[in-house]
Amino acid sequence: MPELLYQLAPERVERARVRDFQRWLATERQREFPTYAELHAWSVSDLEGFWAAVWQYFEVRASTPYDQVLSGRTMPGARWFAGATLNYAQHCFGRPEDADVVAVTAWSQTRAPVQLTFAELAEQVRRLRDGLRRLGVRRGDRVVGYLPNCPEALIAFLATASLGAIWASCAPEFGPHSVVDRFAQIEPTVMFAVAGYTYGDEHLDRRREVAQVRARMPSLRHVVQVPYGAHDLAGALAWADLTAPTRSPLEFEPVPFDHPLYVLFSSGTTGPAKAIVHGHGGILLEHLKSLGLHWDLGPGDRLLWFTTTAWMLWNLLVSAPLVRASLVMIDGNPLYPDVAEQWRVAEQTGATLMGASPGYLMACRKAGLRPAREFDLSRLRQIGVAGSPFPAEGFRWVAEQFGDAVLLNVGSGGTDVCTGLVQASPLLPVWAGEMSGPSLGVDVRAFDERGRTVVGELGELVITSPMPSMPVGLWGDADGSRLWESYFSDYPGAFRFGDWCRFSTAGTCVITGRSDATLNRGGVRLGTGEFYQVLQDLPGVADSVVVHLEDAAGGPGELLLFVVPQPGVTVDDDLRRRLADEIRAALSPRHVPDDVVAVPAIPYSRTGKKLEVPVKKILRGADPRAVASPDALLDPGALDAFVAYYRERRHVGP
Repeated sequence: MPELLYQLAPERVERARVRDFQRWLATERQREFPTYAELHAWSVSDLEGFWAAVWQYFEVRASTPYDQVLSGRTMPGARWFAGATLNYAQHCFGRPEDADVVAVTAWSQTRAPVQLTFAELAEQVRRLRDGLRRLGVRRGDRVVGYLPNCPEALIAFLATASLGAIWASCAPEFGPHSVVDRFAQIEPTVMFAVAGYTYGDEHLDRRREVAQVRARMPSLRHVVQVPYGAHDLAGALAWADLTAPTRSPLEFEPVPFDHPLYVLFSSGTTGPAKAIVHGHGGILLEHLKSLGLHWDLGPGDRLLWFTTTAWMLWNLLVSAPLVRASLVMIDGNPLYPDVAEQWRVAEQTGATLMGASPGYLMACRKAGLRPAREFDLSRLRQIGVAGSPFPAEGFRWVAEQFGDAVLLNVGSGGTDVCTGLVQASPLLPVWAGEMSGPSLGVDVRAFDERGRTVVGELGELVITSPMPSMPVGLWGDADGSRLWESYFSDYPGAFRFGDWCRFSTAGTCVITGRSDATLNRGGVRLGTGEFYQVLQDLPGVADSVVVHLEDAAGGPGELLLFVVPQPGVTVDDDLRRRLADEIRAALSPRHVPDDVVAVPAIPYSRTGKKLEVPVKKILRGADPRAVASPDALLDPGALDAFVAYYRERRHVGP
């Protein structure tokens, strides 16, 4: 059994929105589910009943009603709420009592803070919608943003959605190659862009990059400059001109439930980025459920979570207006001027939910911060964590800082469903090092190689029942063959997510890394995340990546550990012995690496994911240009040491 840390304070549980949902079910549906386990079991056994209840509880507005909730449980091919027409963007507005409530607060290192009420946000969307119509944008057209996490990105997305056009976004730190790899697939007609931005105390000029992107996408008819920084984009339309006052009303194009809302892109670190299409209705329902029932957000709440427009988390965060919560948007270096900055912003904005990466929280722990003592975080009710495995020491640190008044919600999901698959709930305990349980409405399990459910051992993370936010499709995949190959070919009838996980008998879950990076020696399987937990606090090691090169003849293969030593430390025989002793004691003798190699940097994607698979492919002899686009890497030179290591060992010339 995992280690129980705490249960959320009873008074917080009783005020939680999911508790209100339980009471509503008892009153309106005569269905009583006293525990989370019972509520979750119903949510996946009676998919039609659960999602119809979510629809009614959150007062979804449809222009035409649905004929049936779900056509069947077959995957792929399940169709949700057939017959219904609606618009995602319409649900972000429309309550007169919200007019003067703050909808967006933006903190940027490029310009002064910006604040918009719901009425002001609606007015900006109305004007931009009319501006896009003047540019010829219609239902089904594609509009893209090469933008930072700023209010204009949200406004452009909502205006696009209101027309029934299709949105996609990418962060301005991405290079032209990665941007074109993504955007060119969907042939956009309009692109919003900035000429530059500030990161910490460094100003970055992106005019050349925007020009290169524009030159390589012939479908683009217009580039609109969002005013951000001191430069201007040559030949671009001005945001002010496109949002000039008009008298056109704010309207919302009714579209079918599965009409494309936006396209999200896979990381692109192991080949061309997949263009994953998500629909209006599926995203609307899933985000209402996740933000309302898991993140416990509603009117009066403020959501703060550092992200960029390239990560699916941005798409989840900008759904805050759906539940009438206020969104705090941050752009710039999250560690500037120091590691405490995000806590300062949480204090100044009155955040009720603050999200952070595991790396950020561990950095705060290492720096000796005491955020609950050093800042006024009295409004904080939940801390969200996502993006990579979070060690048990991090769980304990958060619990020590905030006690049982703040829920630690560690979750995991992804671009493919644009939500969390496993996460916490106000109804669930917090366990050290483990996510509290499966999300409502998500029938998620671990499968062994034969497709059997396993508990207490590592397996493939799979979803065994349809979800409304599963991809409508992959862009350009007319016959669905790429969709099948990407998600359903390994376990027909189940959605393979690509993560390696372990569920406990208590229902908790540990995600240990991507399944194609799993370590398997002598029949003992380990996720790479468990390896890193052993190494994270070891003196002398700043960062690491581990890969296993399997033996085609069935032998133990070769286990290689690459480490970035701390300043002043040398990777010598003494450090290698200490590493071997720690790994042998914590994991198994089989997992002592065959070689420990010093490298100057570990490769990460721009969304903070450690890239074990591209490293493994390079060590297998793959062309580095084919496995990882430099523009998609946080440090474009981080793979060079692995290429050199392979060439040196194999005596291969450049």
